[in-house]
Amino acid sequence: MALTNFRGVTRSRIEFLRDTYRDGLIGDTIPFWFPRCVDQEQGGFWTAFDRDGTLIDDDKGVWQQGRCTWLLGELYNQCERREQWLQWARQGAAFIEQFCIDATDNRMWFHVTRSGTPLRKRRYAYSEAFAAIAMGELYQATGEERYRTLAWSLFERYLGVMRGHLPTVPKFTGHRPTKSIGVPMIAIVTARQLLDSTGLESASNTIMASIDEIRRDFVKPELQCVMETVGMGGEVIDHFDGRTLNPGHAIEAAWFLLWEGKVRGDATLVQLGCQMLDWMWQRGWDRDCGGIYYFRDVRGWPVQEYWHDMKFWWPHNETIIATLLAFQLTGDARYADMHTQVHDWSYKHFPDRECGEWYGYLHRDGSPSSSLKGNLWKGPFHLPRMQWICWQICEEMLLQNGGA
Repeated sequence: MALTNFRGVTRSRIEFLRDTYRDGLIGDTIPFWFPRCVDQEQGGFWTAFDRDGTLIDDDKGVWQQGRCTWLLGELYNQCERREQWLQWARQGAAFIEQFCIDATDNRMWFHVTRSGTPLRKRRYAYSEAFAAIAMGELYQATGEERYRTLAWSLFERYLGVMRGHLPTVPKFTGHRPTKSIGVPMIAIVTARQLLDSTGLESASNTIMASIDEIRRDFVKPELQCVMETVGMGGEVIDHFDGRTLNPGHAIEAAWFLLWEGKVRGDATLVQLGCQMLDWMWQRGWDRDCGGIYYFRDVRGWPVQEYWHDMKFWWPHNETIIATLLAFQLTGDARYADMHTQVHDWSYKHFPDRECGEWYGYLHRDGSPSSSLKGNLWKGPFHLPRMQWICWQICEEMLLQNGGA
């Protein structure tokens, strides 16, 4: 029974959310992955599991090596100092150092075999960003300087590749060059992680420069949207790729800005993050079936990708964070309503009540498209990050409202 009210939301609702996120993280998500995903013989982590935890491919995605290592380090540093978490994080970092960096150019691979033999490298450097935050957490946990040195060098490599200062193999010709919002938004969150874990002095400038780029080139007030891909000067490109919006990605960028507004005490960043969230919620929320569409067209025209109306796990994780954070920072009950919609829809459709964790891929109506719990892209990252952050936000709101 609710006894008090927090800006239009009952205290019991916040307590329910806190318990859902906390218990889901500690009692469901982490136990599904660990120790199951730890390769005790050859190091690193597997992620290609069927719904019941059956390993169906023992190759290793390099994104997931960094992400798993980061998660374990983050939980060790911020949640509970479990030695097993730190040991697994150390062995993840060792696998990354030994097998996931190409010594010929210091770039990272994207996909390796179980034993670490390289299979594929991609033109972008997101592997470097995820490995950087992993090494940052290990530096914070251990104080070992080599982890901080490696974290900084990997982040410099990310910026060099993604800003075009280091050579890469182009995917397209030089005609009609484009850039993606993914580059500045990952720069923001990676720099924030490294600022917090390692004290990286240049991180704050990188964050603000990346925010300025998003505001200048990707946020389009005249269209009331946040573009996914634009020309090099921020111009909208009126072709399939240029018109395609990714609401979940833009909403993820929105909460990165909201977070910066929170830690810096900057109301203008909060306002910008909320505006981005508002526009992309209007673009992305499925009013008929519920959930967040994967792709939309800026003109409302058909999208060429055939999975455009599917519901993937990670946009819902990011939207749950963004709406809860926007409510905490503004007190606007509208964001509480949005959070309730996306939380309730997500928790109705994504969790696997029998085997644990979340399905990754749903049809538009919320029915599972695949029983996969992981692959090269899905592992223990978006879901546990959401659960951890939202657990902490709820704790803060309860303290603001007179104690937990």
